[in-house]
Amino acid sequence: MSNSGAALEKARVRVGLVGTGYAAKFRAEALLHDERSQLIAVVGHTAEKTEAFVREYQIKALSSWQELVEREDVDLVVICTVNRDHGAIARAALTNAKHVIIEYPLSLDVVEADELIALAKAQKKLLHVEHLELLGGLHQALKQNVAKIGEVFYARYSTINPQNPAPRKWTYNHELFGFPLIGALSRLHRLIDLFGTVFTVNCHQRYWAIEPEYYQTCFCTSELCFNSGLLAQVVYGKGESIWQSERKFEVHGEKGGLVFDGDTGIFIQLGETTSIEVGPRRGLFAKDTAMVLDHLFDGTPLYVTPEQSLYTLKVADAAQRAAQTGFTMFM
Repeated sequence: MSNSGAALEKARVRVGLVGTGYAAKFRAEALLHDERSQLIAVVGHTAEKTEAFVREYQIKALSSWQELVEREDVDLVVICTVNRDHGAIARAALTNAKHVIIEYPLSLDVVEADELIALAKAQKKLLHVEHLELLGGLHQALKQNVAKIGEVFYARYSTINPQNPAPRKWTYNHELFGFPLIGALSRLHRLIDLFGTVFTVNCHQRYWAIEPEYYQTCFCTSELCFNSGLLAQVVYGKGESIWQSERKFEVHGEKGGLVFDGDTGIFIQLGETTSIEVGPRRGLFAKDTAMVLDHLFDGTPLYVTPEQSLYTLKVADAAQRAAQTGFTMFM
């Protein structure tokens, strides 16, 4: 949606950033390199990290996200902080008439996510939930080649990351990260973008932990039956009890198969295997940021809608309920 405010008429959107980690750094660099945006201020989780961030990017540090969303010199709030706080910050930013870019998930709570989409529409403000996985080389290669294998009947997506010792940080914290397939929503969103709506969801998950807040290992496996008849399995694991890393996506159809292992891909047919070029994963934050600015200034459509992200969040929530109850969930 175009914005007729004074800042955008002058071809500069003024941005406030929440977060100082990996995603925030890439987002800051993208904003600073685009002449249509001006990075105003940042709020960090710790004073030490915030000070280092401010020195590197020459912007103002604020003490709280509440202060940031109320500033009159901020048009757009970019949320790159712990998953637990996504919903609260987005609500405050939209209530204060700011556009919002947020790393997935929009919220850890499905009801709140639905309310935020309605609020953005009522405020006539952009709410963009980032899904960089859709822009990356692997996903684009899948979309370009999936028609070759005919009717797809099975897919498996596995991302397993051994870490020993496991880091004591927010991605290993129950409250801050959330249920694995909600915190790592892209694992489901990639499949749903390719294959459509889901009929049933099963899920099993386990933690290994020696303290209540942080865990050392997480292992989660989910089975999705799509309305098309496709059966898909998603495996997500990280931590100390995981012994072999894996980043693999395989799709099997009646006329062949696609297998992407790491950054390499192959197309398999009877008696023949052909390599598939997979584009790089670099530069995706800059691409996403440029698309958002194109949308704000020129009204060009974005590659993903908040409603699409919300649907995937509902599937992830069903997976959480399936893991808790042991029952199959119907969408």
